Amino acid sequence: MTSDNTLTALATAKPAAARIGFFARYLTLWVALCIVAGIVLGQVVPAPFHWLGAATIAEVNLPVAALIWLMIVPMLLKIDLAALAEVGRHWRGMAATVGVNWLVKPFSMALLGWLFIAHLFRPFLPEGEIESYIAGLILLAAAPCTAMVFVWSSLVEGEPYFTLSQIALNDAIMVFAFAPIVGLLLGLSAITVPWNTLFLSVVLYIVIPLIAAQIWRRGLLAAGGDAALARLLARLGPVSIVALLATLVLLFGLQGEAIVAQPLIILLLAVPIIVQVYFNAGLAYVINRAIGSEWCVAAPSALIGASNFFELAVAAAIALFGFQSGAALATVVGVLVEVPVMLSVVALVRRTRPWYEAGIARHAGARRG
Repeated sequence: MTSDNTLTALATAKPAAARIGFFARYLTLWVALCIVAGIVLGQVVPAPFHWLGAATIAEVNLPVAALIWLMIVPMLLKIDLAALAEVGRHWRGMAATVGVNWLVKPFSMALLGWLFIAHLFRPFLPEGEIESYIAGLILLAAAPCTAMVFVWSSLVEGEPYFTLSQIALNDAIMVFAFAPIVGLLLGLSAITVPWNTLFLSVVLYIVIPLIAAQIWRRGLLAAGGDAALARLLARLGPVSIVALLATLVLLFGLQGEAIVAQPLIILLLAVPIIVQVYFNAGLAYVINRAIGSEWCVAAPSALIGASNFFELAVAAAIALFGFQSGAALATVVGVLVEVPVMLSVVALVRRTRPWYEAGIARHAGARRG
């Protein structure tokens, strides 16, 4: 069963900016600094970057694999798969979120990539990278966010049982659905799919970290309870962010020449990412209102429906297409815009609460009548 202490902590979390840790709060700034540092260092001392980029065994870049594990495992430690037992408690919100995450979001991103990258912005982008940019956008949208959802949910006073069980359900689905959805959409976009590498990425960056995190979590809870888990998460939080930033410095050290040549690329790639965040958040929110979910369920549902597991996307893009690919760059742009865009969604959801609850009250009155 889910820990009652953990649920109580989430239920009483204050919806304040202080809930976002120092590193996460300024993530956009750190990413921007890493872009600059990576580009400068890649031009001044290129040899170490090329050596690290070439440190590959069986299509797995060893430095990146280590960094990705440092990013992902601390996040997965927060997930309690036992919360899957609570899925039926808020089945309406679950159905809305799963539908948006897995039946709408990856496909809408593929459509937005086709519209913006393959057509509207095509004259302003390097022709040889168009398909790779679209692939990166698809990877970004194919995995729902895991760790940051706890933050977004606390900021909108989300229902804790729903948040925990929805994230656990998404992680379970991701093990089986990520590779088929990515493979399907890349194939429909006429992008060659290296299936062996794709399945290896799923095993290496989803299955193994998830199992390792659950074993570690259970051991901690058995030995020291929720307090021991909380202490470890507090220590590992900065490690996860630093690993992400180190990956970005390495990536931009190898991407520097392309960025310097066409700095507009980052802005253009941000457009479909931002559009899909607002579209999917709004869709999940409206669906929940139509089916009668409480606001405390609809609010985190909208945020889970919109945010991305960008750490996994970055890792998969590098594994599938390489450090210097447009796909890797597209996923990093997702990291760049994640925090400010999601905070704006939080603000919109909180501001529209009266509208949402008025609609729920009308539906309830109509049913009684």
